[in-house]
Amino acid sequence: MSIDLDPDQIDKILQGISIPPQPQVMVDLQMEQYHPTPDIGRIAKLIAQDVGLSGTMLKIVNSAAFGLANNVTSVEQATVFLGIKSVVNIINGISIRGELSDEDILTLNNFWDTSMDIAVVSQNIARQIGMAAPDDAYALGLFHNAGIVLMHKRFPSYMAVLQAAHAQDSERVIDLENQHFNTNHAVIGYYTARSWRLPKLICDAIADHHNLKHLFERDALADAPKKTLLSVLKIAEHICGNGPVLGKVSEDYEWTRIKASVYEFTGLGPYDIDSMIDQFSEMGISSVITRS
Repeated sequence: MSIDLDPDQIDKILQGISIPPQPQVMVDLQMEQYHPTPDIGRIAKLIAQDVGLSGTMLKIVNSAAFGLANNVTSVEQATVFLGIKSVVNIINGISIRGELSDEDILTLNNFWDTSMDIAVVSQNIARQIGMAAPDDAYALGLFHNAGIVLMHKRFPSYMAVLQAAHAQDSERVIDLENQHFNTNHAVIGYYTARSWRLPKLICDAIADHHNLKHLFERDALADAPKKTLLSVLKIAEHICGNGPVLGKVSEDYEWTRIKASVYEFTGLGPYDIDSMIDQFSEMGISSVITRS
């Protein structure tokens, strides 16, 4: 069963969505929808590559209006549930609202590229270690840095502060953000994820994704699912060179600080990470780090 949404419903939904979609994804989606027989599966895969579009679809499907017993975390499932007509209308609405300057597109290229790669790598790692819901790992990988885009839109100096935060080895990334802006991308990402009605576990993991040292120092069994999800995320971030890319440095300082705790909790070690780097490099994931 698919759902038809009228223009007023679409407008109301889009009022709370302010993360701009990746321009190339929008182009590909426009081309697909103008095809004589649009492929909902192809459209779903394109949407799953973009943070803002994915969040929009999940927000709609997980809204109280649909009354689902369990929140949906799979973008593909959400897209199929909505159906081709409603999805196309939503895409067109976002297209009208999603104008970006050339400067913004260049600034956010690294964000878009690494978000997608981290999501794919996270999902694959989750499968390898036997996580029950690898789609949760994909969702966290895709959405965990959503707050970066919103911070960039709000504060002109944000990207320079973010770069400096990833380039220093003594404090959490979010500490420098808090000093400058009295908030940080993890907090903003948490509330964005809540507005999209993502599951509580994923929202909480987004809030804590730069707080692993403190999290692992706590001996709380209730934190085990979150620790597992965040361990997968941090391994994926390291494999994709997230810290060095955002900090424009050669060292992954956050990984250096937390890797011992991640290894101890997961039972993995440096050899396993090296094997994963080789595996994902062979898969053609462009942001995978190279080992000298």
